Amino acid sequence: MNRWTIWSAVIALVSCSLISTAHARDPYEAARNELVETAIVANGVKDPRVIAAIRNTPRHEFVASNQRQQAYYDMALPIGEDQTISSPFIVAYMTESLQPKPSDKVLEIGTGSGYQAAVLSPLVKSVFSIEIKEPLGRKAARTLKRLNYDNVHTKVGDGYLGWPQYAPFDKIIVTCSPENVPKPLVDQLKEGGLMVIPVGERYQQTLVLFTKKDGKLEAEPLRPTLFVPMTGEAEARRRVKPDPANPRLENGDFEEKLSENGTVPGWYYQRQLELVEDSSSPGGTQCLKLSNEDPGRYALVLQGLALDGRQVPRLKINGWVKTEGMGLGPDRTLAPMMVITFYDEQRRDLGKAAVGPFIGSLDWHEVGKIVNVPPATREALFRVTNFGAVGTMYVDNLSVEASR
Repeated sequence: MNRWTIWSAVIALVSCSLISTAHARDPYEAARNELVETAIVANGVKDPRVIAAIRNTPRHEFVASNQRQQAYYDMALPIGEDQTISSPFIVAYMTESLQPKPSDKVLEIGTGSGYQAAVLSPLVKSVFSIEIKEPLGRKAARTLKRLNYDNVHTKVGDGYLGWPQYAPFDKIIVTCSPENVPKPLVDQLKEGGLMVIPVGERYQQTLVLFTKKDGKLEAEPLRPTLFVPMTGEAEARRRVKPDPANPRLENGDFEEKLSENGTVPGWYYQRQLELVEDSSSPGGTQCLKLSNEDPGRYALVLQGLALDGRQVPRLKINGWVKTEGMGLGPDRTLAPMMVITFYDEQRRDLGKAAVGPFIGSLDWHEVGKIVNVPPATREALFRVTNFGAVGTMYVDNLSVEASR
């Protein structure tokens, strides 16, 4: 063996060792980088500081050990105490909307597992985070301390009341949804400061960016969204309550005009879709078009609904579909369809039911199915998705109702 062969072998061994060491140090790095490119950057987040914060924050440290393999999927995950960790895109989007600066003092309502505070930590001077669920608050504090997020300060308490001891705050971020903005938070926001918060009915919320001017809030609606409710005082003040015995979809015929921000009312997590005119659509003059040209990229829309499996043992799902060149998803096991997922009171996944698949090119046709509801169900998510398949799908007159 000549010296060049020996030298090449040494280089190869060292390179393999370095790769192995890096993998052992952070086995989730590749998954996190893929998440950033496919779910954060691809869906419109542009702030390089926010993108870097998502790329460098170990989300797997903020979920249960049995959830770690799902930590870098762009999805919410249960964290116990009937709470969830928000999807990475929503965390990035809300963080970017807050326009974080290195000099900012930020108040966060809803610590959860601590992930949002961890993302904010390198972007601002300090984060003050409140969690109403004591077990979650204590666990998040330990996690943040273990991972050396030294500028994050936590406490257990009712976020409705804010943290007046450290007010005023440059920015406020709320990761749970009240029906209306709590007045104490308005009072504790600095003049000229920003607040991003999901407000509205339990399953019909809008993420809003507020700016405080002359002591009052000016609103900029951002997008429809779905967060866990703000409990405590905020929930006690809620006037419009969900009706889990009579589940239904909002704007299932898609006849409502686009919101000011260009989103389809009533639906959230909107990906690769548009509201289009179609005189032949069964529900009026408009329908929803979901289209994709890149294998593996999702076209998606979803909606949450209250659903009590003790009162509603079966659901009737109905809709109309039209397809143009619709194929299978990249792994060939999933195809475009409608899916309803059932959750218990701790927001644990109880199973799914599907209508579909929708393949090929077909004119408008009605689809439907009656599905069993697990008795432990307390809420559900209904979604229409291509599961990454290439092609175009139109949907209209979507409905979900109890079948008794």
